[in-house]
Amino acid sequence: MRYVFFAVAIAIATGAAAQPQATPLTLDEAIAQGIANSQRLAELQARGEGAEFAIAGRHAADMPSIALLGGYTRTNHVEEFSVPTTIGRPPQVLYPDVPDNYHTRLDLQWPIYTGGRTDALERAARAERSAIDKDVAAARADLRLEITRAYWAVVTARETELVLQRSLDAVNAHVADVKSRLASGLVPPNDVASAEAQAARQRLLALEAANQHEIAEADLRRLTGNDAATVAPPSAQSSPAGGALPPAPAWLPARGGGVADLIAAALKARPERQALEARAEAATERADAVGAAARPQIAVTGGYDYARPNPRIFPRAAEWNTSWDASVNVSWNLWDGGRRAAEQGEARATASALKTRVADFDRQTTFEVRTRTLELDSSREAVSAADEEIRAAAEAERVVGERYRAGVATTTDVLDAQVARLQAELDRTRAVANVRLAEARLERAVGR
Repeated sequence: MRYVFFAVAIAIATGAAAQPQATPLTLDEAIAQGIANSQRLAELQARGEGAEFAIAGRHAADMPSIALLGGYTRTNHVEEFSVPTTIGRPPQVLYPDVPDNYHTRLDLQWPIYTGGRTDALERAARAERSAIDKDVAAARADLRLEITRAYWAVVTARETELVLQRSLDAVNAHVADVKSRLASGLVPPNDVASAEAQAARQRLLALEAANQHEIAEADLRRLTGNDAATVAPPSAQSSPAGGALPPAPAWLPARGGGVADLIAAALKARPERQALEARAEAATERADAVGAAARPQIAVTGGYDYARPNPRIFPRAAEWNTSWDASVNVSWNLWDGGRRAAEQGEARATASALKTRVADFDRQTTFEVRTRTLELDSSREAVSAADEEIRAAAEAERVVGERYRAGVATTTDVLDAQVARLQAELDRTRAVANVRLAEARLERAVGR
């Protein structure tokens, strides 16, 4: 049994050591870690690298290409074809029997005019690369908003847990006080039962708050990629539990004004809109590239051959010989059964659809900015109302306490006053967190 005890103790110690130590983070640090560890951003950045290679490939299509070719062909035996010569000399072989054929060629291909097709494809690739850059910016902004939401959720859950723990401590102390009064014969037994029931309820609420705190921290750790992330202590940040509300950011307009300017800024700065415009441009360029196939295509070709036998040398001989060629080729596709028109129409329809999405995005953005502005205004008003609620609840708790000590208020009245004051503190905590979240949502809607 002693060995079993030691093994269990070692296992518990090892498990405790394996758990990561909590790392308090400010909101800016959490956002920085989330951006650095985001798999979604890494995926989009990889797509951007692929788009860079696509641009290089489209640009290289205008450059000459040089290839080294080689081959071996085995043919059947044939009767040699020869013609007689002067008397005393052997016949001249014009077509010898050469079953082993070797061929090497240094080949050059250079499209010198494509009707603008390669240039249009390169511009389309560059537009797609620009769209991916905007996708990265939009994903980064979404991630900042998500981390901000999760961060303030942790702050709210932590403050809720602390407030409910204080409430539980106060209720437990009150239960002890009621029991002592019962022993002195000052209160009836039902007051003790009521106080104990209230204590049990507060204990349940405290357990639920602790669970919500753990869930909020797990969400924050998922978004930051840091398994030990948690919020910084109140000394390192502005605590929402009390104190004056920090001023609004300088870029925010005064209440009830400047919304039109915010909408205009959003329509100009939102990366999602810029990505749609870039993809519409890319679709238009692809349509132009398809249309370029209707124009003549001109290319320069050439090569240097070293073969045995060389088919350009007459008469054929089982010998290695060299030859070269250079040519300018012109091709013009006069009729393709409508394939080019169909592809071009498809590309232009895609561009038209994307432009329509831009118009719809403008409507959605206008509505979103107006909504987020109203949310921010109401959230700030809620903080002022919560401050008034705290002052009124504290005064009510003081008055009820004096009445209880004078014997004209019941235990239930005291507990209700305490719960009301603690609930007012929770309301202010949530109101401040809602202000911060509303500011982050408005900033995201504006595209800052």
